[in-house]
Amino acid sequence: MEEKEFEELEALLEQNKFTVLHSLLKEMNPVDIADFLGSIDEKYLVVTFRILPKDISADVFSYMDSDSQENIVRSITDSELHRLVEDMYIDDTVDFLEDVPANVVTRVLKATDPKTRETINRFLNYAEDTAGSIMTTEMVQLHTHLNASEAIEQIRKTGIDKETIYTCYCIDEKRHLVGILDLKDLLLCEPNTKLTDIMDDDKQIISVTTHDDQETVADLARKYDLLSVPVTDSENRLVGIITIDDIVDIIEEENTEDFEKMALLSPSDDTYLKTGVFKMSKNRIIWLVILMISATLTAQIISKKEMLLADFAFLISAMPMLMGTGGNAGSQVSTLIIRGLALGELKIRDYFRIVFKEIRVALCCATVLAVLNFLRLMIVGGGDYLQYFVVSAAMFLTVLIANVIGCTLPILARLVKLDPALMAGPLLSTIVDAATLSIYFAIAQFVLMR
Repeated sequence: MEEKEFEELEALLEQNKFTVLHSLLKEMNPVDIADFLGSIDEKYLVVTFRILPKDISADVFSYMDSDSQENIVRSITDSELHRLVEDMYIDDTVDFLEDVPANVVTRVLKATDPKTRETINRFLNYAEDTAGSIMTTEMVQLHTHLNASEAIEQIRKTGIDKETIYTCYCIDEKRHLVGILDLKDLLLCEPNTKLTDIMDDDKQIISVTTHDDQETVADLARKYDLLSVPVTDSENRLVGIITIDDIVDIIEEENTEDFEKMALLSPSDDTYLKTGVFKMSKNRIIWLVILMISATLTAQIISKKEMLLADFAFLISAMPMLMGTGGNAGSQVSTLIIRGLALGELKIRDYFRIVFKEIRVALCCATVLAVLNFLRLMIVGGGDYLQYFVVSAAMFLTVLIANVIGCTLPILARLVKLDPALMAGPLLSTIVDAATLSIYFAIAQFVLMR
């Protein structure tokens, strides 16, 4: 929704026109309502939340940020809290409880009935970022002895409490996952058709276990175009599913984490404005110190060539250009390799094929850059043809070496069980800078000081 509409709603709130506000809110999408609640003054938050129609308040709550959720839970009564938790899907409740203080978790658990409390506690015991911690148990389970008519009747009776009914999961008497059934197939077949005759059981059933990493879930959903992913225990018993809304959140979270790692930032669960200054400093300072120390190598390379630079001052002016070009070339390659590794398109065993390809690409790019650079220096001036040759030759070799480094570091990281995203951005640039200067000064010394 537009900011102007939010301002109109907030004006109604300030004027205590709660009846009008209620009628407008009930027509809005829960996501937009959550955005509105996140934009208003904190003193109006609980009042506005209580105005919401009871049938959508749980949905709205699940879309709100954790700070607003915590404020609401601290302010409402136990009976209101009980009704709220009972109306929420289990996975949304668990997501909320993972982000709030222990005393809030305790109060929420006290306000729930024993069965719900047991389920929530079981979810909270799963390791963070695993399939078990993000799944929901609210899915359609159909026993294989049912026919289509009986299955539809069961869905009609229990579907209201399920997070999704579009994909049904067929289980045997021991709850083993034995087949998957689309609701479309169920509705279009003859009423007396047995589920065993229409379910998908003659091909691989795509599923994950409770201890699989959430990134595995996202990869499978993307690869096989799944709206939900079934979750089984170690004995292949169906225990839950992960739906597309949570899969999208996983993809966003993993991409954000990769971006932060590529910039050498320690990943943070909070948004930018909600992250404290000291926490943000802590997330940055470690790698800044490492990069500062590693830059000592570059400084030492330069200091050892002081006499060369004193005799040929023109070489100094070309250093930023060479290091910038090398860093850019390496970053281009590393970005492609990191993305390929993340999507499963590239494997460690492909390393030599990747290097061979990048060398050929580098030869093409380096030749064009070296020739254009030589022509540019002839136009700009400032040195002689021999110095122009040194800079252009260094440019050629810099691009070549940068491409090799750019594809090697991410694969090396994967080989030693590190996140390949760590090998991009500042760290890559620091390594390429050192290699660039070493090449540059070696060529200059060989050509100019013979």
